Amino acid sequence: MARRIDVTGAGGVRLAAWEFGDPPKPDPAHATGQTEQAPHQPPGPGEQDRFSGVLLLHGLMGRASHWASTARWLSGRHRAVALDQRGHGQSDKPPQASFTREAYVEDAEAALEQLGLGPAVLIGHAMGALTAWQLAAKRPDLVRGVIICDMRASALGAASQREWAQWFKSWPVPFATLADVRKWFGEDDPWVERPIPSRGEFYAEVMHESADGWRPVFEPDQMLKSRETWVYDAHWEELAQVQCPALVVRGLDGELGRAEAQEMVRVLPLGEYAEVADAGHLVHYDQPEGWRAAIEPFLNAL
Repeated sequence: MARRIDVTGAGGVRLAAWEFGDPPKPDPAHATGQTEQAPHQPPGPGEQDRFSGVLLLHGLMGRASHWASTARWLSGRHRAVALDQRGHGQSDKPPQASFTREAYVEDAEAALEQLGLGPAVLIGHAMGALTAWQLAAKRPDLVRGVIICDMRASALGAASQREWAQWFKSWPVPFATLADVRKWFGEDDPWVERPIPSRGEFYAEVMHESADGWRPVFEPDQMLKSRETWVYDAHWEELAQVQCPALVVRGLDGELGRAEAQEMVRVLPLGEYAEVADAGHLVHYDQPEGWRAAIEPFLNAL
């Protein structure tokens, strides 16, 4: 099952938050006889420690449903909520909305507060991981742990932004069928060196059917605006300000190199490292079992 909860983000942008699976049930031994709280209410006394909150943040072009498998796995012991970030998924995409780093961080902050999740564990992939560690640096009272999945702290530069703009222009939209989406992103995309079926599935999940075929649920221009607010800068300073435990996870074939990942761990005051074999950038999507095995010890320690 999936439960949608609307959140009001920065500037009044409406955001869709999702719970995939039943919320954790209170231990009968601790029952008080009171009516169970609504799923969107903060936990009652004593519940926070036993059912701590987890907020899952997807990467650029992603959506909350990419976290469905992870969220369902977590839901037995945590209240796990995945957020469609502004411009993504079922959240609003106002043409004049801000797509700055500050807006994304404030949205995640609003989600934690309005959903009563804090202090929570933040799990972020790519751009979502950057949001996670920036929020942890800004609001340590709301964050008890951070999992950083395949996101670099170094600046990527102007050339990277130009390459992305050209890549968006190369998409053969509209796609006639979802099978065409899977084939292009999994095999035919010039950025793909070898067939990656999971990549095709990942992008099929961010398409919707329009009158002339299948198109992305996001606006590419908004994605580029989002990206240009962080690709030109390095983000080591914010890493150093994260005071809670933090786990850096990389896929062996991902975009985050081992040397940079280990330097990120060194800069983090309470940093740890894990890697997932046979995984690319979409670590949690490529190798869900390996991903869970990588993060479970960290979550148990928290």
